Amino acid sequence: MIHASAVIETGAVLGQNVKVGPFCYIAANVVIGDNTVLESHVVLKGPTVIGKGNHFYQFTSIGEDCQDKKYNGEPTELIIGDNNVFRENCTVHRGTVQDKGVTRIGSNNLFMNNTHVAHDCVIGDNVIFASGAQSAGHVHVGDWAILGGMTGIHQFCHIGAHAFIGGGSIVVKDVPPYLMAHGSHAVPAGLNLEGLKRRGFSSDAILEVRRAYKEVYRKGLTVQEALDALAEKSAEFPEVKAFTDFIANSSRGIIR
Repeated sequence: MIHASAVIETGAVLGQNVKVGPFCYIAANVVIGDNTVLESHVVLKGPTVIGKGNHFYQFTSIGEDCQDKKYNGEPTELIIGDNNVFRENCTVHRGTVQDKGVTRIGSNNLFMNNTHVAHDCVIGDNVIFASGAQSAGHVHVGDWAILGGMTGIHQFCHIGAHAFIGGGSIVVKDVPPYLMAHGSHAVPAGLNLEGLKRRGFSSDAILEVRRAYKEVYRKGLTVQEALDALAEKSAEFPEVKAFTDFIANSSRGIIR
């Protein structure tokens, strides 16, 4: 299952049933989990740890040194979970010592062609980066978020769980959970209600999330006034608490 033209350095660790296609390169400090597939011309460098069942298509570059000019060759890491798909020309870089020294990607994510995950990013589970979506350094993306094609995320921005970013958007502030956003610069465009229904949110939870959205975005309140008004519902509904906690902890400020 390893093509004769592949280069695998001594020290690399491959699990069971790993397929390595033509002209792939795997560095010595890479660990690959079971049932992972590398199509042709895949480059894996490290230190990188890759879970089970991942699929890397041709010309992906995973675990390379980051492009931050402060990077000086430190042995930073990339950690990838299970069952992710990295399509053609996808690039993922390791972390920097200026952050926690690691880039993390969860499980069951789809990175379409020409997508980029920069240094120190933290990507959750079940996330979609559509074709050409790019995240700068230190970006956090929550579970089930979707980044439309050609979306650009400014460094240090956080994208909340279940958010949907429209194609071609430029995001320079944090996007709270459940929101739809679009534009350059991205602005709120309502709630990702269809996504919440598909993921099994109850009708009561969706109703309270809608009310919370209106409190923050429709009543002309300051952020703190809106959070104060939502304190009671946050204690009652975990879905609202996730929304308010994200806003309260935002260091860049949320899109308005």
